[in-house]
Amino acid sequence: MNMNKSVILLSGGLDSLVALGYSKKHTNYNVELALTFDYGQKALKQEIETSKKICDYYNIEHRIINLDWLKDITKTALVGNEDVPTEDLHTNKSAKAVWIPNRNALFLNIAASFCDSFGYNYILYGANKEEAGTFPDNTEEFRQQATKLFETSTLVKPKVIAPLINYSKNDIVKIAVEDKVPLELVRSCYNSGEKHCGKCESCNYLKKALLANNCMEYINLLFKNDEN
Repeated sequence: MNMNKSVILLSGGLDSLVALGYSKKHTNYNVELALTFDYGQKALKQEIETSKKICDYYNIEHRIINLDWLKDITKTALVGNEDVPTEDLHTNKSAKAVWIPNRNALFLNIAASFCDSFGYNYILYGANKEEAGTFPDNTEEFRQQATKLFETSTLVKPKVIAPLINYSKNDIVKIAVEDKVPLELVRSCYNSGEKHCGKCESCNYLKKALLANNCMEYINLLFKNDEN
């Protein structure tokens, strides 16, 4: 019996992609399933396509979870007609503008249901040091509390693991380069479109980290030409 069977939350963005690649190379977590969530986000089509390609690359099962109702109670810019912020980035104001109600807790609870049904022992997600400053569901405290909850809410008692929680975005790109994680597959943009917009908060994080690691080839590949 494999006691390291794992499921990962996969959006196709930098953090979830590298969390998967890092875990495959450096840990004993046997990631067998990735969950991608449809909550009406602007970049849904791109997230699903990217996540499928990543799962094909790593040869793991991919499932899309439909959360139609979540978009109905979400009033922020990731869902609906409001523009995604391009100014005052990496602040509490910009975080609030892209907040999805209780998102990571909801996603982790759904993953925990899969753990109970199929015997997964770990849930991995892409929390990181940098975003923990503005997103409370990226913090170590949140990770620990989620694990504690599943000790009483499930039979399997899966542990929540955030392999990148002590790393900045610059560190995460460095890890990706060293471990040959397929950064050409990444999709971090909050907006829809063939390429990254280069202006939203998520694009800003990714682009700065790529520049810090001298990864111009990925900037040229992933971003619109007028943003290079």
